[in-house]
Order: sequence, then C-alpha cells, then structure tokens
Amino acid sequence: MKRRDLAELLLLGALWGASFLFMRMGAVEFGPFALVFVRVAGAAALLLPILAVQGQWPALRAHWQPIALVGIVNSALPFLCFAIAAYVLSAGMMGVFNATAPIWTALIAWWWLGERPAATRALGLAIGLAGAIGLAWSRASVKEGLAGITPAIGIAACVAATVLYGIAANYSRRRLAGVPPMATAAGSQLSAALVLALPAWWAWPAQAPSAAAWAGAAALALLCTGLAYILYFRLIAHTGATNAMTVTFLIPAFAMAWGWAVLGERPAVDMLAGAAVILLGTALTIGLLKWPRYEKA
Repeated sequence: MKRRDLAELLLLGALWGASFLFMRMGAVEFGPFALVFVRVAGAAALLLPILAVQGQWPALRAHWQPIALVGIVNSALPFLCFAIAAYVLSAGMMGVFNATAPIWTALIAWWWLGERPAATRALGLAIGLAGAIGLAWSRASVKEGLAGITPAIGIAACVAATVLYGIAANYSRRRLAGVPPMATAAGSQLSAALVLALPAWWAWPAQAPSAAAWAGAAALALLCTGLAYILYFRLIAHTGATNAMTVTFLIPAFAMAWGWAVLGERPAVDMLAGAAVILLGTALTIGLLKWPRYEKA
C-alpha cells in the first residue's frame, strides 16, 4: 500500500471513528430522527454534485429502486439505531460493536446465499460472536438513562445496526454489482434523506440545538459520511476491497481515542478485551488472518 493510500486509510478510520463522538454530541439536542436527517441530507448535498460532474446520473436513474432500498437499510435505519445508542453508550463502545458488521455480513451470506464459510472463517465467526456476547453481557444494564433508554437497549440498537449493514452488503452484492459506487453512495443518502424528512420534521426539537450540536451534526454529515464515502471508494479503487476493509480495525481505536480526548470517556478493561476478541474474529472472518497450514512431510 502506497503512503498516500495508507494516509487515506488512517483518515477514513479517524472520520468513521469520530462519527460516534459527533452522534454523542448531537443526539440529545437534536433527537435521533432530526440528527440522522441532517447527516444524510448533508451527505447527499455533498455527493450529488460530484455524481453529476462524473456523469453518473444515468446509473442512478437506471438502478434507483435497489439504491433507494440500500439507502434505507444501510443508512437511515442503522444511523437511527446508533443515534439511539448514543444516549447511553460511549463513543468507544459503539465503535467496538460496529466492528462486528463483517461478522454479520458473513453469517447472513451463509444463511441467505448459501455461502458456507471455510473452517478458518467459521472459527472467526464463533470468536467474534463470543466477544460481542461477552461484552454485551458485561454492559447490558437495565438502569434507565437519558430519555428512558437503558444500556441494554443501546447495545441491542448497535447490534441491530450491524445486522442491517450485513443485510445491505449482501443485497448490494446481488442487486448492485457493476453499478458505479458513487451512484450507490449519493443515491442511498438521497433516499435516506427523503424517507426521514417527514419524521424529522415531526420530531424536530422544540428548542433550537446549540451551535456546538450543529457543528457536530455538520461534521457528521460532510466529513464522517460524505467525505468518508469518497475516501472509501477511492481506497477500493486503488488498493482493493480487502485492503479497504482493514479500516474496520481502526474505527474502534479511533472511536475510543476521540471519546477519551473530547468527552473524557476512559475505556474500561472489559471494553478493551471485548474489542480485541471481536477484532480477532473479524480478521479471521474476512480472511485478513489465515490459519497456518502444515504440509505433511
């Protein structure tokens, strides 16, 4: 991997890790629906002009139905889940659970598409799920927090979000193979914004969010979603999908670092241990780590 690609990979990890920080900063003042609407609408406003410049409007028009569905399943709903979790979970904790997305993607591919994983990947699925279950078990308190949301609900919301990512990834493979990535990225954000417009209007906060909350929402939209998509697809084009997916391992570290630096959310030992187990399972699941083979003498 070239230095420029490595720099972009680190930047992408920092941006996606920061998304959990910005959700923590804006969720209470905006509420989930309004915050996510600002996020996807802002991202669409950034990506759609780029789509037009690249001449990819025909691809969006030709495939608008599956792209619209991906916008709902891969953006609107999981973003809402994480915005709900942001009421009660730290940025680092959400980042750790987010790292299970490749595990759910592989499990859903096994169940839905019949893609039985090899032994090493099956082991990775088992390890990753064990890590997620162990971390959830240690943190799933039923003590109510903000807006009556409990940590158990927050964890369930994170798991639901990553399952939705897995469904969307497999659906995209079947229905959007060969579609220009920018058409999918821009169209999905537009779709999510259209779906959330009415709920966001209905749930818009009676008290105007602070300047800090607006700044966080703008950063979430333009940097952590719009710019992040551009970087992600550049990395896929330059380094391949497998190398681009290694950002999965950077996100929890950046999420913990941002939460600690800005909000004082010091990661606990169980979170670090759970993250290590989940990331080991993820590495085996996506084939980044392989079980050593010994040839017979």
